[in-house]
Amino acid sequence: MATTEHPPSRLRGWMLQGLSDMGKRGGLTGPHAEPEPPHRGQRWWRVMCLTGVDYFSTLGYQPGIAALAAGLLSPLATIVLVVVTLAGALPVYRRVAQESPHGQGSIAMLERLLSFWKGKLFVLTLLGFAATDFLITITLSAADASTHLVENPHLTATLGGHQMLITLILVALLGAVFLKGFLEAMGVAVALVGIYLALNLVVVITGLWHVLTAEHVVTDWTNALTVQHGSIFAMIGVALIVFPKLALGLSGFETGVAVMPHVQGDPGDTEEHPAGRIRDTKKLLTTAAVIMSCFLITTSFITTLLIPAAEFKPGGQANGRALAFLAHEYLGNAFGTVYDVSTIAILWFAGASAMAGLLNLMPRYLPRYGMAPHWARAVRPMVIVFILIAFLVTWLFDANVDKQGGAYATGVLVLISSAAIAVTIAARKAGQRGWTIGFGVISAVFLYTTVANVIERPDGVKIGACFIAGIMLVSLLSRLARSFELRVTSVAMDPMAERFVRDMASRKIRFIANEPDNRDRAEYRDKIEQIRTDNDMPEQEDFVFVEVTVADPSEFETCLTVRGEVLHNRYRVLTVESSSIPNALAALLLHVRDLTGRTPHIFFEWTEGSPFANFLRFFLFGQGEVAPVTREVLREAEPDRARRPRVHTG
Repeated sequence: MATTEHPPSRLRGWMLQGLSDMGKRGGLTGPHAEPEPPHRGQRWWRVMCLTGVDYFSTLGYQPGIAALAAGLLSPLATIVLVVVTLAGALPVYRRVAQESPHGQGSIAMLERLLSFWKGKLFVLTLLGFAATDFLITITLSAADASTHLVENPHLTATLGGHQMLITLILVALLGAVFLKGFLEAMGVAVALVGIYLALNLVVVITGLWHVLTAEHVVTDWTNALTVQHGSIFAMIGVALIVFPKLALGLSGFETGVAVMPHVQGDPGDTEEHPAGRIRDTKKLLTTAAVIMSCFLITTSFITTLLIPAAEFKPGGQANGRALAFLAHEYLGNAFGTVYDVSTIAILWFAGASAMAGLLNLMPRYLPRYGMAPHWARAVRPMVIVFILIAFLVTWLFDANVDKQGGAYATGVLVLISSAAIAVTIAARKAGQRGWTIGFGVISAVFLYTTVANVIERPDGVKIGACFIAGIMLVSLLSRLARSFELRVTSVAMDPMAERFVRDMASRKIRFIANEPDNRDRAEYRDKIEQIRTDNDMPEQEDFVFVEVTVADPSEFETCLTVRGEVLHNRYRVLTVESSSIPNALAALLLHVRDLTGRTPHIFFEWTEGSPFANFLRFFLFGQGEVAPVTREVLREAEPDRARRPRVHTG
């Protein structure tokens, strides 16, 4: 009796939009996202504005954080930051763009260096820090946007005391945009960045004018510096020490590489050799770094000289909004309100850029490792998960910009340090001794900065550790839950293998699963005799051996290439390489069934040992209790018992 499959509900279909085979049966593959439509690309400067909503928006809070961290030395410490940016982070990510032109970033470069489970665990750790970076970008940007709203003179009386609620609403609105269906609007990004930088330029020029026309301001500052630190060498030393606290100004580089696929490049670019895209991405990174460096130096200078130190502290009017304070103070509340609106808009859109980075990064790795549920390939369920986590982070940090700075800086610095190490290894493999030494020095600088930041603000590594632990726990549970899923994406047979199968199709298709040992004549002869005896079969029945060699058991999805050979002029053998023996056998049986229209049979001998220990061997190393696991994989892949290949064990 045929069963009628009920179509999925409209809500389920809407939530899981993008899963091409969700709910389908009988296929060999797991859920795969639909291929994205071809992207024509955009000019590099327009893509720079897209990544710039994250990078440039840090001007909303970076001068205030620098003033809190370095005090009167803020301009000098910012110069150190700029030197590290232009001489360190920029060369590193220009090389990352060259080595990873499809937006995979430094994580993919490091992934290629490590194999098996240690590579997966390393990538999961980096993903934890990446999640810290992007999620704290969302919550910190929303918190700073709410600060600009609450501190606006026209709105203070109405919104005062409601910063937490406003931050949560902004985060929720961000989620609503993605749930509706988010497309990165280059035009919106260009408009926001253009207006925001223009307004900041007005504030900087006005601030510099007041500094230059009021000579005592510079004199008072230099005198105070001399009293506090004594000599220029002491000042430089202190600036180097406090530099790690300013690491927020290094954000945006990882996003800049992630958006590489949107760069148009040259008409002659190919996916294998996108020379124009690489060149224009380097322009993007360089231009953004130079613009940001100029703004960082000038804004730290005018905010330090023109704003009283007490106003930077929690509760002060310049806390988290130093440039907005100057805009209101020197250009009036009308201009200041326009500046606030622009800042709120770009900070909110910076959260959108970070969300896009999360949605691009996590599905690229976790489902491929089998370490995410089926729905992790769909955008909307992941948006809900990330927004709920953002709510929790906002509540834990009390929607406070200063409290989140440590976690944000930790995520940024770990990613930059990993990128520096990746390009150092790449340069060494390429035999580029000069670049290897240079990138090695840069790696040492960023590693020092990361360690110093962790020691100074351990809350950052704590929240990063929470993300790492969460990702690993979810990944482990997902891998366990999907243990018996058929995860072979395709099966290809060479001519000899196809000949074996078509020859057997005229009779009954019988395979023997064999663990290759010496592969001598006695091994195959004894195996056939054992199978015949265990299953009480006549001698005239013929068999084809199947031998699976486990390559990398940590891989989840795999493609099968089946090769046929005749050993000792008598025994037909199919050989396969896979990450899992049971999955390879199940996929081969289903493929043979579909190819011939006949039901294949496969014969096993029982594996000795503890069933639990054998299951662990299967989970970790792709082998173990092969017979029952093969049958279970077939049961899940083919619900119809009449069409399911037969498994025999003696």
